[in-house]
Amino acid sequence: MKTQWIKQITLAATAATALMGTTLYADNNSSQNSSTGQETTAQTHDVLQLIDIAGRQRMLSQRIAKDYLYAGEKIAVSKAQKQLAASLKAMVATHKTLVNSINDPEIKNLLAFVELSMEDFKSTANEPFNLDNAQLIIDLSESMLEGSQYVVNSLKKKANLKESALVGKAGRQRMLAQRIAKYYIAYQAGIRDKNTVDQMKEAVKEFSDAHKALMNNPSNTPEINRKLNKINRLWKIVYKFYLNIEKGGLPLIVFNTTDDITDKMNQITELYVALSK
Repeated sequence: MKTQWIKQITLAATAATALMGTTLYADNNSSQNSSTGQETTAQTHDVLQLIDIAGRQRMLSQRIAKDYLYAGEKIAVSKAQKQLAASLKAMVATHKTLVNSINDPEIKNLLAFVELSMEDFKSTANEPFNLDNAQLIIDLSESMLEGSQYVVNSLKKKANLKESALVGKAGRQRMLAQRIAKYYIAYQAGIRDKNTVDQMKEAVKEFSDAHKALMNNPSNTPEINRKLNKINRLWKIVYKFYLNIEKGGLPLIVFNTTDDITDKMNQITELYVALSK
């Protein structure tokens, strides 16, 4: 498999995601001097790792907006503020890793656009909370999500690996969990239009469908299945809370459960990446 469109992923990738409290698999440089088969495996692992890294930006785009809204609504303020600051740092570090790891001109051009959008995103996230800024940060989070998703799709297309679909799908679940919380708190904050409700319900449906597909994946290891089953037991209870967005009243439960699901899906995504080793 040729991977000239990416550079070797180094420990910079680990540094970028360390801010998220997770550990990526660093390159084993000795594999570069091994057989062709081992080199191909290492290259496959590098590409899947890069897809995972790019996928984290989708989640961060939603988490940053969610945290801004929670802190503004004076709910879970301390946790939201700490998470917001950490997520902004992680987004910048992860973006640098992507820029330094990708050679493809089309993707690099999109990353340049994402960087411009990211400046507006960071600026708004540090503005005082009001309804106008709340709507603006939601709009900016959608632009960031669209750009990040395009990067993931481009990487998956260029990699042309069956494993990339699993990594992409599992990684997207992290984003959907944060997206659910974002729209839940947006409605409580006063953005009570049809789009807020529709986006919430669509995110719940997409998560449910993808979760079923992941649970039915025949290549799952016992460890992956155990972790998916833990999410499944929680999801069967909490998704009903999420869908009851118009009634509200459970913002702390939504905050904590969606964060728990995000953390668990982070672990599962890394396990799917590790399958290529």
